[in-house]
Amino acid sequence: MRVVIVGASGFLGRAFAEAFAERGTSLLCTARDPVRASAEATWPQAHTAWLAADLMQVPPASFWAAHLRAGDVVVNAAGVLRERAAGEFDAVHHRAPVQLFDACAAAGVALVIQVSALGAAVDARSAYHRSKGEADRHLRQCRVASAIVQPSLVWGDEGASAQLFAMLAVMPLLALPGGGRQPLQPVHLHDVVAGVVALAEARPARSRTIAFVGPAPVRFDDYLFDLRRQLGHARRAWVLPLPEGLFRFAARIAGHWKGSFLDAETAGMLLDGNAAPADDFTQWLGRAPRSHRAFVPAQGAEALRRGAWLRWMLPLLRWSVALVWIWTFVVSIGLYPRDQSLALLARVGAEGPLAEWLLNGAALFDLALGIGTIALSAAWRARLLWPLQLGLMAFYTAAITWAMPEFWLHPFGPLSKNLPMAAAILLLWCMEPPVRPKETRHRWNTSS
Repeated sequence: MRVVIVGASGFLGRAFAEAFAERGTSLLCTARDPVRASAEATWPQAHTAWLAADLMQVPPASFWAAHLRAGDVVVNAAGVLRERAAGEFDAVHHRAPVQLFDACAAAGVALVIQVSALGAAVDARSAYHRSKGEADRHLRQCRVASAIVQPSLVWGDEGASAQLFAMLAVMPLLALPGGGRQPLQPVHLHDVVAGVVALAEARPARSRTIAFVGPAPVRFDDYLFDLRRQLGHARRAWVLPLPEGLFRFAARIAGHWKGSFLDAETAGMLLDGNAAPADDFTQWLGRAPRSHRAFVPAQGAEALRRGAWLRWMLPLLRWSVALVWIWTFVVSIGLYPRDQSLALLARVGAEGPLAEWLLNGAALFDLALGIGTIALSAAWRARLLWPLQLGLMAFYTAAITWAMPEFWLHPFGPLSKNLPMAAAILLLWCMEPPVRPKETRHRWNTSS
């Protein structure tokens, strides 16, 4: 058996590839950037071939036909949760899979496993679910054996949704739409992988749709509390009911940030809930799926808890540092008596026009540092901003220590407070993601 995994560089596709590789299965994996995907793969590559395929470009059936063989098992794990460009849902979830499924039928593949989503339907309210539903409907009409698996929220320690829910779980106060009464039925990544592997090995002869869900529905607020207990917090967080309209408005605002999990689409999906019977999934697993109360292993709970705290504390810390620099500008430029500021500069040897220039220039520089802390990318913050802030603080501290050492004894601590400020900046610097070399995008070309 050869398994073709479309979208093998994604969260689910990578997990499927690892599982099949452990069984010695021959793999053909697709990715937009196969060079990078192969380099980042966590499984042995001896039996893995890579193919460049960008579903946003909607490769036609003829492209897929050139790479498919009779008897293949094809797993479509490609998907996006949020549109980065208009029409991405339709291209990646609907039109490109339709071309793939038609090619599978013509090539005589043994089975197509379509990773859809719980709630997918052509008449669904969200564009995400409608695009998935259109592809599911087309696959059911194709002359090829198929399994349409529809996972609920998938928990995997490295998954974006799991990291979001872990971050929410550790918060002491939560504002949840409707108080968090929405039904969910989260499923563990290992169970999703086991279900797909079982289907691939069994190769069912007819088309079927299977909900990949946890053993039973759970309310959103209870789900977060159960995660919170697994992360080491005994007490339930305070829950503030949030009106639906306000939640949707906040989601639209959050959607303007490209790194946000929440936007108008995902907010609507959360409000609709997400649950289904687990009987078919249990049958294919040969056991009950893992309960959400056992998602976090004891040996990994502390690392996940720290990561969850950092995930929401680091942005708060960055904004706090930015406000310190901006407030320093506001105070220096006029709120603090200007004659007193000039008197302080005189004590370090700057008087007259030079003092005026230094005061105004330093204030504007502080403002630039504050704005940069908010606006610059992570790469520029790591390369320039954080070392510049630390260097400037070190210079200020050294100059004041030399000219006005009594400030170390001041009860308000104007100098000693630089120590935790420097530690905060150093932490932000250390936690920036590593800078990657420029990526080479491999695009499928219709002329090839």
